[in-house]
Amino acid sequence: MSGARLALHGLLLAVVIGVQHQLLPGSCNFELGTCGYTSDPEYGSWSMNEEGHLITVDSASLNDQVQAVLVSPLLDQERWSCVRLVYQITGGGSLQLHLRPEGDNFDYPLWTASRASDSWIIASVDLANTTTRYQILLGGRPERGSGNSVAIFEIHIVPGYCMECNFEEHHLCGYSNSWNPNVNWYVGGTVAREPESNLLVNHANKKQRSYYMYVDSVYAKHFQEVAKLTSPMTTVPIAGCLSFYYNRDQEIGNIFSVFTRDQLGHYEEIWRPGVYTTSGWTQVSVDIKAPHPLELVFEVAFNSARGGYVAIDDISFSPEFCHTDTEPTFDPSIANCDFENGLCLYHQERTESKLWSIVSVKPNAYGTGDHTTGTGRFLVANTRFTLQPGYVGRLHGPLLPGNHKYCLRFYYLLHGFRKADNALFLYIYDENNVAQEKVWSLTDSSRAVWTEVEITYMKPMFSKVVFVSICKNFWECGLAAIDDITVSLGDCRMTAGSLPGQCDFEGGLCGYTQDKREDKADWLRIRGHTPTSFTGPRGDHTTGVGFFMYIEASLMRPGDKARLLTSDLRGSSSPQCLVFYHHMYGSGTGILSVLLRRAGRQRDTLLWRRRGEQSISWMRAMADYHCDVRHQIVFEAIRGPTLRSDIAIDDIHFKRGPCEDLDDVPPYSGFSEYFNEIAK
Repeated sequence: MSGARLALHGLLLAVVIGVQHQLLPGSCNFELGTCGYTSDPEYGSWSMNEEGHLITVDSASLNDQVQAVLVSPLLDQERWSCVRLVYQITGGGSLQLHLRPEGDNFDYPLWTASRASDSWIIASVDLANTTTRYQILLGGRPERGSGNSVAIFEIHIVPGYCMECNFEEHHLCGYSNSWNPNVNWYVGGTVAREPESNLLVNHANKKQRSYYMYVDSVYAKHFQEVAKLTSPMTTVPIAGCLSFYYNRDQEIGNIFSVFTRDQLGHYEEIWRPGVYTTSGWTQVSVDIKAPHPLELVFEVAFNSARGGYVAIDDISFSPEFCHTDTEPTFDPSIANCDFENGLCLYHQERTESKLWSIVSVKPNAYGTGDHTTGTGRFLVANTRFTLQPGYVGRLHGPLLPGNHKYCLRFYYLLHGFRKADNALFLYIYDENNVAQEKVWSLTDSSRAVWTEVEITYMKPMFSKVVFVSICKNFWECGLAAIDDITVSLGDCRMTAGSLPGQCDFEGGLCGYTQDKREDKADWLRIRGHTPTSFTGPRGDHTTGVGFFMYIEASLMRPGDKARLLTSDLRGSSSPQCLVFYHHMYGSGTGILSVLLRRAGRQRDTLLWRRRGEQSISWMRAMADYHCDVRHQIVFEAIRGPTLRSDIAIDDIHFKRGPCEDLDDVPPYSGFSEYFNEIAK
């Protein structure tokens, strides 16, 4: 039997099979050239090996550059496809794959690897269907020092999903075996099954060549010996029908299951055989929904060396669900609400004693506005208009289906000086209005700062979130406000993170740089409140406890400028909408401007400006612009005449424009009797 199978050590490499999938444009084996791939001139260069067959970049060839970027020809592939990449990292370094949509300012990361190896590694990356043409970018970043390099041997782009596989090719579609000394997945061939062996006839034996994967118990030595075969990690959300064939012997001697495993390592069983199964190859269809990256794990556990075998073949996927009774993919955003247009799908429990009120605060230097825009609406419990001691106010959200993991985010704010012990609780209720769990309660006593809360929960039944505020008496009736409720599928730890074109400064400067050419001061990254009283924010806009950028007036002279520049943007054929939040509070506040700096031009173009004190709140700003050449966006702050002149920005976001809900304010406004004095 050992001559008919090959052990899967790490890569599961098998004999090279002559059968090939259809290769799509963008594929290259680098035998006769680079197939239209070129090195981005803004970075270092990739080099063809003198003997061909691979392209590489090493630390010695980069000079002062950090990386070399290999750019594909422009690809026009509307259907779902899979990039199979054979690469090697020697010493230290990394390799990233980005997608560059045509006419877009930004590149979108899909995959990265940094594990060094002494052999070739196979990666599989899904490319979702799109009507926009795009390019693939491969960025090699060898670390400084001798002996560090990144090499690419082969790029294959094939139609379909990366989890699909018939195991006919040597790379086995990137599936990998979790090595076990006794039981492992192997490649099975076309030899007919004999009475004394555990070899199988492939279910598709009409093909000239037929290979499959199987695991045998013959070497199992311990109870519950486990073998795992794992698919590549998906890189984009998918939902549909997973189908595969399996053949199983000695059902009572093994346990066969199929799981999904997310990036956090959480397993979820999606299928296992029934008690009574038919002999021979059997087709299985199971619906899966993957809002976030996951792997398929085919797992077999043997009780003894007489546990038989399990084989699988022809794994496929369809975007259509295979069972008509499967619940369609739903949008949990029905539970989102920013209260700008009412309560959305939320409702109060008792109409005769409504303790929750929608309020708005105009921009001012004393009262905090809403979290959404700084000038909009939010929800407050126990205002002076609804103060009713001895009452409990409950705000019910819409019902959401069970057996799903949800990520709930919202912002809260405390007003006034009363006790906040009972100001706000969060419960999960079932459809019968029975409380299932208290998932959060207010413990922080910080006030006048919008603070983010993240809750991950999952219930087996239909459920809803319920916000509860208790008003015992005048002194124990905290004024609690909520705003910007959002609900998404999945664990909050996986849904966090920013996309290209977004920056909340939580992880650093996002490539933003100080302009040393024309300014006399720098923007500073800070968390918490700024050191000077009566100016600057008390916390950031993103979470209330995170980072933001600001100018410290005490370190500048009146009229001094600080300029913060984005990284180079390629330019876009479509209009762009720039959204950001600014904080301009203080009696001596100066000027904040947003400028467009085109490559090769001497003068910057003004896009947006504010002068003087605006509000004690973070205010949302939007600016439309159109630029189809390389450019940068400049945030320029000018210090006012006094120390109370801190200016801050946060949560910058570029998106395709024009801006849909552009604020009803002119792009240039403000007030300051000191304007002529500080403008230079």
